[in-house]
Formats: sequence, structure tokens, C-alpha cells
Amino acid sequence: MSRFLVAMSVTEADGISSAMSQAESAFVAVTPAAGPTSPNERIDALDVLRGLALFGVLSINVITEFRVSIFEQFLPSSTPRGALDRTVENILIFAFSLKALAVFSLLFGVGLAIQFERLRANPRRTSLLLRRLAVLLAFGLTHLFLIWNGDILTEYAVAGFLVFPFLFGPQWLLATAAVIFFGLYLSMPLLPSLVPFPAASRMVQHIEQARNIYGSGSFGEVLAFRIREVSDIFVLHFSIFPRTVALFLFGALAWRSGAVCKPRANKRLLFGIGAAALVLGVCFSIAASGKAPVGWAFLQPWYLIVERSAPVLMSVGYSAIVLAVMTTDARRMFAWTAPLGRMAFTNYLLQSFILGWIFYVYGLGLFGRVGVTAAVAIGAVLYVCQVLFSICWLRHYRFGPVEWLWRVLMYGEAQPMRLSGTFDPC
Repeated sequence: MSRFLVAMSVTEADGISSAMSQAESAFVAVTPAAGPTSPNERIDALDVLRGLALFGVLSINVITEFRVSIFEQFLPSSTPRGALDRTVENILIFAFSLKALAVFSLLFGVGLAIQFERLRANPRRTSLLLRRLAVLLAFGLTHLFLIWNGDILTEYAVAGFLVFPFLFGPQWLLATAAVIFFGLYLSMPLLPSLVPFPAASRMVQHIEQARNIYGSGSFGEVLAFRIREVSDIFVLHFSIFPRTVALFLFGALAWRSGAVCKPRANKRLLFGIGAAALVLGVCFSIAASGKAPVGWAFLQPWYLIVERSAPVLMSVGYSAIVLAVMTTDARRMFAWTAPLGRMAFTNYLLQSFILGWIFYVYGLGLFGRVGVTAAVAIGAVLYVCQVLFSICWLRHYRFGPVEWLWRVLMYGEAQPMRLSGTFDPC
């Protein structure tokens, strides 16, 4: 779905000093096992990447989905905005819109491949992984209908079910399927539409209803409207679903290739891929914005390919560069993001609860009443608080609370939660 959040994460740490020291290592070997990942089996670069990407998706979501109707991003602005708001929005859209989400999609594919590999010797591997996706689907549907309309967990679960059979195949099958799904995503605007995008009049109607209900309706009206609007939002998920599947497959392929699981050995390759993808992605983004002098907008098929490829290229660039940087001394700069990344699932749901309370009528009721810059400031404060919360929590617990529940439901048995020692206030 265009400009949404997604966060799937495995969260383990062994006290704050261990959490930080782990984030300073680029790679920790992952071995097959029948249970959840232990703290010393984590790949810290992936947690750092999750933590950094979480800011990108949070900043986009807070300005395009919590602050206003999800459909306002597709229509010309009906309210005047100051120069600062326009500048902040343009920078964030250019840097993060669809890019940070694509990073999470790649990471989810990596996570699927890691889980598949770790459970290789377990006779229950298939049932455990399918149960894991089923639990994620239950989380997603609950989140979508009861908490926030921008949920991405449901789409991730469905895409995971589709990708799962390919994990049993060789690398060439993953690569072929990834190319096919990505090609489908690029060509979708040129194909007959199976799920038509809402007409402008319908989007205007939705925006007006959202302002009235989210801004001044009752809790019951908010809940009823959220359920009704799922049918409108479905088209956004449908339009991006092939890309999600493709990125899952590319993520699984990246893990199997060794580029992700052995970043130190592939540092130059990662820097090279990252730089090339980022430069090309930026050029494509500029061209797609209509600001480039090359006139691609007049070559419609090529223009659409450029426009749809740009976020993916930039996400690959971001991911590869972060993984490469995590093999250098500069990794210390990002150590603080690792605890946040280890608890990305928990933090994602917390963002929905907290931002829903801030912007919807059953809380502070700021929906439609604050500008872009103010909304980003709210998101930034929330992000910093979540960093501190994650560090504090992982001083005493192996997992985030939602990650722990996900594991319990996956394995069908209680999982160790508390680290040794008694709980001390942070």
C-alpha cells in the first residue's frame, strides 16, 4: 500500500550494555535451531536497518495517514501551506515515501529465509512457519479493523503465504519468481485494471467523511467508518502487492546469496551495489517528479517504469550501504537504533495506538488540524521515546512484548521472556 508502515522484527537483547555491544558487531552467525533466536544469534546490522527504516515509515505515515485522510496524497491540496511545510513534505516524500516500506519488505523476505533455514532440522518446520504467518494475519486483521486503516501486516501475511513455497526451491527459482512479480508490478498501469482506483469524486467524499468522523465523531462512528473504508483502501494494497511479493523474494535471495549473512566478506560489493542503486534511484526519482530535462514523461511506458523502479532502487541502495557501514568503525554511530529494530513489531503497533490517540477524536482530536512540520515533530518525539523505551525494556527482557506473544502463538508453548535478575526501573 502506498506510503504505509510495516514492521516485522525479532527482538532479543541481554541488558543495555549487551544490546549496545551487539549492535556494534556486523555479523553473528545464525545456526539451525528449533526455537526462537537467542540474543547471541542476531544479525545486528539488520536490527539497525529496521530501526533506521522505522523513522522513514513513521515520518511518512504521520503526514499522509494519521494527520489527514489517506487519499489526500493523491489529490491537489485544498488548504494553503507555508513554505516550511512544503519543504519538509517534499524532502520526506522524496527520501522515504515507498522507500522505507520497501526496506521493510526486503527485511521481511530476509527474515523468512532465516527462519526457514534455522528450522531446517525441525520436522515441524512447515507447520511452524505457516502458523507464524497465520498469527501475523490475525494481528493484521485486528489492527486493520480496530486500530488503524494503514495496516500492512495483513498484506505481509498474505504475501508470505504466497512466497513460502518458493523457499523450498533453488536460488534460480527465487530469482525468476522475483523478476516475474516485479515485472508485473512495473507493467500494472499498462494492463487492464482488475481493481479500479477510486474516482476523484469518491476520494473527495472519503476525505470529507474522514475529516468529520476522525476529527469530531464518536468512537463508535470512528470504528464503523474504519471498517467501511477498508474496501476503498484495498485498491492501494492491490496496486503494490506484486512489489511486496517481489521484494520478499529478493530479500530471501539476498540471504541465500551470502551478501546479507556475510556482510564483512562482501563489504565492497555492498558499497558498490548501494552506491549504484542509490544514484540511479535518485535520478529516476527526479525524472519521475517531472523536474528532469530528459522528457521521460512523454514516453509513457518508460516513464511508468522509471517512476515505479525509483523507490525500489533507493531502498536497495539504503539497505546495502547500511549493511556495508555496519562492517566499519562507523557502526558505533547507529548502535542506538538496534534495540528499536529488535522491537519493531511492538513499536509499530505502539505507534498506531499513540498516534491514533493524538490525532483521532477519542484522544486529542488533532486530525486535519496540524500542518506537516508539526506532525513530523510529533513523530520525531515519539520515535525518540520509543528508542529510550526499547533500550530500557531490553535491559530486562529477551523480546518485545508483541514479539514474545508472536513466538508463543507460533510455537504453541511459553517462551522465556525475562532475563536474569530482578526488574529495576530504567
